[in-house]
Parts: sequence; C-alpha cells; structure tokens
Amino acid sequence: MHGVVPKSMWQKANPADEHNMCSWAMRCMLVIHGDRKILIDTGMGDKQDAKFFGHYYPHGEDSISRGLAALSLSEADITDVFLTHLHFDHCGGAIVRDGDALIPAFPNATFWSHAHHWEAAITPNEREKASFLKENILPMESSGKLKLLTLKDGEEWIPDIKIRITQGHTDSMMLPQINYHGRTVLYCADLIPSAAHVSMPWVMAYDMRPLDTLNEKRRILPEAAKENWVLFMEHDKDKECVTVTEQNGRIVVASTFPLRDLA
Repeated sequence: MHGVVPKSMWQKANPADEHNMCSWAMRCMLVIHGDRKILIDTGMGDKQDAKFFGHYYPHGEDSISRGLAALSLSEADITDVFLTHLHFDHCGGAIVRDGDALIPAFPNATFWSHAHHWEAAITPNEREKASFLKENILPMESSGKLKLLTLKDGEEWIPDIKIRITQGHTDSMMLPQINYHGRTVLYCADLIPSAAHVSMPWVMAYDMRPLDTLNEKRRILPEAAKENWVLFMEHDKDKECVTVTEQNGRIVVASTFPLRDLA
C-alpha cells in the first residue's frame, strides 16, 4: 500500500501488526440525487471462502446493509451502483451467492463501469489478474443490468457529477467529482487511498503505472488545493474526508473531518 516509502516512515501513518499488515477501510458512498440512490463502490462482499478471507483478516461490524438500514433503506432501494474500478475490494459486494447462483446484491440497480476498464478486467494481465475475480464481474453482465461508459476525463455523467478518469492504478479508473451544495467532493478511490497518499511519492505498489499515478496526483491535487475540494478517502481507516493546501511548493493535508460534517 505504501510502495517504495520506507517502513520507518509509513509505520507512523498506519502501524503494522505482527504480520506486517495494516488496517484499511473499504468506505463506500451513498449519493441521493433526486429519485436516484447511487452507491459508489461496494467493498469486497462476503461470498468468497475462508481461505480467501484468511489472506485479508476482515474485521469490524460495518457493512453496506447496516449502513443502509441506518437510513431506513435496503439494497432494493439502490437504483445505481457506480464502480470506480473492478478490483475485488471495490466491486465484490455487488454480487452475492443465492445457493449455487451468483446474483446482483442490489436487485433494482443498474451497474456502471467504464468500457475500457471492463475490457481490461475480463482479459486481465498476469500482474492484475488476482484482483479481477470473474465471480464478481461476469454476473453483472449476465444480469442484463450492466452499462458501460465511454466518458473522457472531466465529462459529466449526470447533472452535478463529473467523472475524472485516471490510468495509473488501473485502466480507466473513474473518480466521481460531485457538486454538493456548491462544494466539490472527489471520491478518490485508489488514486489517493488514504490521507498519507496525498504526499506525491506515496504511490501504491499495486499501481500498474506508478509514474502515471504520480502525474495524475500532480494534475488533480493542485486543483483540489486551489478550490478547497473535499477528498473522500475510501481506504483510510481513520480519516473520511481531507482538504489539502499548498505549502512551500508541496501539497499537504490541511484538515480532516467526517463526511457528516458537510451536511
């Protein structure tokens, strides 16, 4: 998760346990937009076997079901599932097991992915293959509820939501850029997975093209600093939202706060 950054540095940001593993969130976002209830990413789900989960040590009681229930909603109320990309920790919760069948977890939702990214996911390279699990991806297509976008960077998906396209982490990852009461909220997905990754050299070893990630951060973070964007952290276990500022020629974290403080 920390790429070439030495452990002596990243240990301060996210201490490792005795197995040299760090704790991370899989924080999804619900956007209520008129009659639409849009879920951005779905976490890893729970349909894999014990061997699979033995590699990741999932813990805690948070779940999409509990989060929706707290708002008096259920999976059936979701109209759109927007997937930033199809790595298992971002789309696994979109599909569930029903006996021997694999079916959508959100029965009334349309699934949205990027056409270029979809092709990369169903014909993966050897390095990325372990992150693209067919049981997460192909049932979306067979359900007949999959729609593929061909948006370019900065184009509008629906009113008040533009999509930023990045290529460093994986092919055509989509970051929703949301106009929320005049404030820009960027769902950062794996471009900036945690507050520590605001630092330019802090690039994950998972990224397919690390230098592209670096250049994408150089392009987006100064804009976020200038316009006081809210950066929504999908993987930071402690920090939900971050703002950034320019300081002595560097982009640094200015503030952190929970998403509810925007209400």
